[in-house]
Amino acid sequence: MCGRFTLIADPDVIQMTFALEALPAGLAPRYNIAPTQPVLALTNEETRRASLLHWGLIPSWAKDPSVGSRMINARSETLAEKPSFRNAFRRRRCLIFADGFYEWQASGKAKRPMYIRLDDGKPFALAGLWEAWQVPESGDWLRSCTIVTTDANPFMAALHTRMPVILDREAQDLWLTPGEVPAEALLPLLRPYERSEAMSAYEVSRLVNSPHNDVPGCIAPVEAPGLLM
Repeated sequence: MCGRFTLIADPDVIQMTFALEALPAGLAPRYNIAPTQPVLALTNEETRRASLLHWGLIPSWAKDPSVGSRMINARSETLAEKPSFRNAFRRRRCLIFADGFYEWQASGKAKRPMYIRLDDGKPFALAGLWEAWQVPESGDWLRSCTIVTTDANPFMAALHTRMPVILDREAQDLWLTPGEVPAEALLPLLRPYERSEAMSAYEVSRLVNSPHNDVPGCIAPVEAPGLLM
């Protein structure tokens, strides 16, 4: 599962890393991105202009947008079959940009928030799906997304059984192919991140538990961190 993440990299770095033509104006560092909030993404339309999508997939047929709060993640194993995801999997894929994510590790009766990132600190692309839902009252379109998850790699297995799908550059290009792509061409991309040795994690404050807290303190190590090398 992936329920919180960060994107604190400089916008110029994000734009250069992913060869983007443009970013939304006023992009600010985000230390605690939570479901139902806007996330930076690049859809598989024929453009390299990133945009902000609502986190929590709202299928076009949904009667109420609140369904999105239950669809922040999509399991890679069932994308091709689940009615909520199969059409988007075939036709509407996206990259969701991040440079770290949180997971809560069981410690007795409590759970310790852990911050996971790549050792080089660079932003990375998560596999996502997107949809467009028309607001009945106004006729406006709300674009939303979900993060695809897969089995944990050896590093993440110490924290959780699942992890978000992190795509390398070659996989990103295929994932962003416009239009319909057969499931058999896409499913091999949705594997655990292969470079376990390039990942690290450390314990952070329970400040991150509240989505109202979006401050640098969310990623600050606790005084006696449970560091994973």
